[in-house]
Amino acid sequence: MDNFFMYKKAVRAMDEINRVMEGKGHTVHQIMTAILAGGHILIEDIPGVGKTTLALAFSKVLGLDYQRIQFTPDIMPTDIAGFSIYHQGSEEFEFKEGAAMTNLLLADEINRTSPKTQSALLEAMEEGQITVDGITRDLPDPYIVIATQNPFGSIGTHSLPESQLDRFMIRTSLGYPDMEREIKMLAQGSVDMTTSGIKEQISVEELRKAREEAARLFVHEDILRYIVEIANETRRSRDLELGISPRGTIALLSMAKANAYLEGRDYVIPQDVKDVFFETIEHRVIRSKEAKVQRKTKEEILKAILYKIPLPKGNQKG
Repeated sequence: MDNFFMYKKAVRAMDEINRVMEGKGHTVHQIMTAILAGGHILIEDIPGVGKTTLALAFSKVLGLDYQRIQFTPDIMPTDIAGFSIYHQGSEEFEFKEGAAMTNLLLADEINRTSPKTQSALLEAMEEGQITVDGITRDLPDPYIVIATQNPFGSIGTHSLPESQLDRFMIRTSLGYPDMEREIKMLAQGSVDMTTSGIKEQISVEELRKAREEAARLFVHEDILRYIVEIANETRRSRDLELGISPRGTIALLSMAKANAYLEGRDYVIPQDVKDVFFETIEHRVIRSKEAKVQRKTKEEILKAILYKIPLPKGNQKG
């Protein structure tokens, strides 16, 4: 890693966040990996487990501008993208920025708003820009969306369409706290640990540099073949109605690179692919009717596929 200078700072950033999010080191690692891979994060969880604190902690540690928008049925696309207002005196239109114009956007409970409003994030997430009244504006770089949603089946929710789910690099969950952490919450009378003591560990420019370094990691052709074989198996599987899209295979490779980067390696090994596989892929596939009848879970189906594809041999460095 002699030519990669930022990965130690990225590791220190995770350590700083873990001071607040005690017991959630795995989730913090997943999210940092997705950020380094240039992706967006979907957190599916019940209310009140510290999702807002987590997003705020990342914004502070990474030196990012931060906006939060609470999605409700009355939120409009203009609240996200912005709008133009006409001033009669100057006879000119002035653009009023929406919540999307930031480095890190927390889209809280995204599935409580209408599909029309949900779709306002599509252009921003895919292309890093927004278009209002025919004028396209670039969003800040980096641009990261951390969206949360309530579990499916909750009252008043609208499931995200497959096209939008596919734009999230990973889907993860915080889950319930362990006993010791929950005792601390009771003692302080709050779910959220304070982020006031968190210090910036990596600047915006350094984060861009870290992303560039992670993207340059060496990947042996056997690893690329391994990823494509996994993708093809999901597309052939009788248990899946929808397999991994090409965007999904690119996401899996990007996540594997970022995972290797955080491990201090300048090359990818098969274990990197396995380490990020479920969080990167599970939300991109749909079970077949037969699998639903047989009550097979996505995790069971994907584990069987991963087990079926033989691992590449060698250390994958040359």
